[in-house]
Amino acid sequence: MHECCPVCGLKFEREPGYFLGAMYISYGLALFTIVGLSVLLWIYTKWSLQKTIVWALLLFVPLAPVLTLLSRVLWIYLDQAIDPEKPLE
Repeated sequence: MHECCPVCGLKFEREPGYFLGAMYISYGLALFTIVGLSVLLWIYTKWSLQKTIVWALLLFVPLAPVLTLLSRVLWIYLDQAIDPEKPLE
């Protein structure tokens, strides 16, 4: 992630532990993604449940960094909506 927003100057790097809430968002996104992949694989392939879940997990691995970044962005948006911080000038 960038240190600050190039448009408004909002500082992205926060105090230690700030992104703990982003971990919960990341967990939910990961669970939703893996279940979605499993359902799609099962519908289109009719594999066994175990094989479907293993393949869904393998297909999920490349998406993990993207979902981690997305969860951090969502956490910052949620934090700014609840408790806005004035950007640095």
